[in-house]
Amino acid sequence: MSALIHPTAIIDPKAQLGVNVSVGAFSMVHADSILHDGVTLHSHVVIEGGTEIGNNTEIYPFAVLGKAPQHVKYAGEPSTLVIGARNIIREHVTMHRGTEVGNMTTVIGDDGFFMVGSHVAHDCIVGNNAIFANGVGVGGHVEIGNFVTMGGFSAVHQFVRIGDFAMVGGKATVLRDVIPYGIVSGEQAFLNGLNLVGLKRRGFDKAALSELRETYKQLFEGEGTFDQRLHILSEQTNTDTVQKLVDFIRTGNARNLCQPELR
Repeated sequence: MSALIHPTAIIDPKAQLGVNVSVGAFSMVHADSILHDGVTLHSHVVIEGGTEIGNNTEIYPFAVLGKAPQHVKYAGEPSTLVIGARNIIREHVTMHRGTEVGNMTTVIGDDGFFMVGSHVAHDCIVGNNAIFANGVGVGGHVEIGNFVTMGGFSAVHQFVRIGDFAMVGGKATVLRDVIPYGIVSGEQAFLNGLNLVGLKRRGFDKAALSELRETYKQLFEGEGTFDQRLHILSEQTNTDTVQKLVDFIRTGNARNLCQPELR
């Protein structure tokens, strides 16, 4: 089946559309956009040039994808936005292209769910199976891992990293890196333990959860400095789950690490 285009939609001849693509009323697809097989645009969607959208992604009214980044140094360079497969992108979502001061591209993984009014800024990398609740705002150069859940109206500062399987609470302001498996909350977000409910839903067994609990306790509640505790943990670990946590902390260089709140 060829593309199904509403008569009021505007498709630039230089746009590329796969099979079974549907474009609703008053939507616009600009030159140098790529819509892969099975993509659905509802009415009033804008896809800017340099945007690539993966198979079977569904985009709801008034979403605007691939517009110029909100960056004072952006000078019109031909950057890109690459969105993976099977994403659901709801009303009024915005995602911007990359910049020359970043990676020249913004990347969204597969199987994400981006709720009403959420925003992904320039040069971000968002992993697979992300969930962004309503009104989430993510600043430039942010890296978000796989299976991350962002609570409603939370905000992430530029250059922050959020590790795999982490959860950010609603209205939290994240100024520092969030460890894999962690949960953060609060206006000035603090680490508030492990995302145990989310981990159970993703199939982590009792042994893995017990190991993560012990790792968390050793890392954030043990004796000595944080660097000393991290070194001891790295010497003792023999599982991929804990190694992911250690590697995430060790590779951080732009932002400090989100820590538990001092009592």
